[in-house]
Amino acid sequence: MNDIKKKSEFKRKPDWIRVKAPVSKGYNETRNLMRGLKLTTVCEEAACPNIGECWTKKHTTVMILGDTCTRACRFCNIKTGKGNPVDPDEPANVAEMVLVTDMKHIVITSVDRDDLPDGGASQFVKVIAAVRRASPDTTIEILTPDFRNKPGALETVIAAKPDVFNHNLETVPRLYSFIRPGARYFHSLNLLSKVKAIDPEIFTKSGIMVGLGETEVEVLQVMDDMRSADIDFMTIGQYLQPTKKHVEVEEFIKPDQFVKFKKRALSKGFLHVSSSPLTRSSHHASEDFEVLKTARLEQLKKSEAKIQQDAPIDIEEMKKHNANYEA
Repeated sequence: MNDIKKKSEFKRKPDWIRVKAPVSKGYNETRNLMRGLKLTTVCEEAACPNIGECWTKKHTTVMILGDTCTRACRFCNIKTGKGNPVDPDEPANVAEMVLVTDMKHIVITSVDRDDLPDGGASQFVKVIAAVRRASPDTTIEILTPDFRNKPGALETVIAAKPDVFNHNLETVPRLYSFIRPGARYFHSLNLLSKVKAIDPEIFTKSGIMVGLGETEVEVLQVMDDMRSADIDFMTIGQYLQPTKKHVEVEEFIKPDQFVKFKKRALSKGFLHVSSSPLTRSSHHASEDFEVLKTARLEQLKKSEAKIQQDAPIDIEEMKKHNANYEA
């Protein structure tokens, strides 16, 4: 692949990743609800191509802690600057949104807040608690920043027991210094490994974008790294350049390559893999959570069957049922 560099022109999108502008009644109702509750969504801020589909179904990914990120990743459309004051009403507003939409599975994310002593961990805990009080049956998925240089922040969030803990690696290690200059690949990987070590019941999830100049071998290595961290669910999607100020797409990966990635990832032991040009971290999150639960149950059944199969032979029990047994 060529070295990554900014250019002034957009590459023309291939037909397989073009989406229609959102115009449905459901989309407008969701937008009005978010405005009324003064909630920010990553769907809008990150210019997600699936916003029309998801908002029509009243599925949103709420972005807490404001709309301004303290980092400046070169792929991300969220504005960079000084963080906003933390909104004390935000937890209650998120809970109200869950009730109004009868949401069965919510995804909560945030901007990076390097300016806060705990990186925003306490606000995640408050939002999770508010949703649980308002709608105990709603499952909760969080997509967190890396809490880099924030001792104790990760443990604080894990103690709130979200159902899914997501933190995206975003790209391959070689590209970090350019694409994610404020982050560290192995710190992010270690964060996910710690989640599983502290609470094995929490599903862990991570994703990457492709089309930034990575090689296939590098993508496969990320898969292996994720499995070494015992990550349950991997997402792989096409990077799309949000504006001319952001890093350009190096390559539009063809759909059959995404199918190939999915097969390879599943063969490595992930419980679930979502891999397609329009895959995004929270796309179809509710349906994916059901797949994860089913996959884990099947995995447990296989483990139990293997344990029984490998159980030591009870000689005395054999004697009782076999008169011809010879010691």
